Amino acid sequence: MSPFTTLQVIQFACVLFTALALGPALAHLLELPNKLRLSREAYLTVQRIYRGWQFVGIVVIAALIATLLLVLRADGADFAPALVALLCIVGTQVVFWTLTFPVNRRTKNWTTVPDDWVPLRNRWEYSHALAAVFNLTAVVSVAFAVLVHDGPAL
Repeated sequence: MSPFTTLQVIQFACVLFTALALGPALAHLLELPNKLRLSREAYLTVQRIYRGWQFVGIVVIAALIATLLLVLRADGADFAPALVALLCIVGTQVVFWTLTFPVNRRTKNWTTVPDDWVPLRNRWEYSHALAAVFNLTAVVSVAFAVLVHDGPAL
């Protein structure tokens, strides 16, 4: 018999996957001020570092599933923070699909840069900053949900 309850496994998965999703988001946020000062050519070069980052989506899906399961298992003071975490993870996806992804398509993932690249760059960068705020809020909310849960501790 496992020493951990199903809820404890869900709580652990939430902490792990929301924290892992926060890493790339914080990287985007922290580099934003420097990237906004780059020339068109330098920006295009720097954007190449994101090749392969689509696999971060696996972590985001795991965070989404784990936080949904946490909300479904919450039964008291942990419900509100679990719900906030879930809504924040959903929020990152709304931001990505409505703000970031259209820029990725227009620029062919920054392999081409149209003449109106500055507004596109700004939209791309600030959408990632907004997603980082959602990710950070999700991590804090998950941590709070785990801490206020009345059940057995990890």
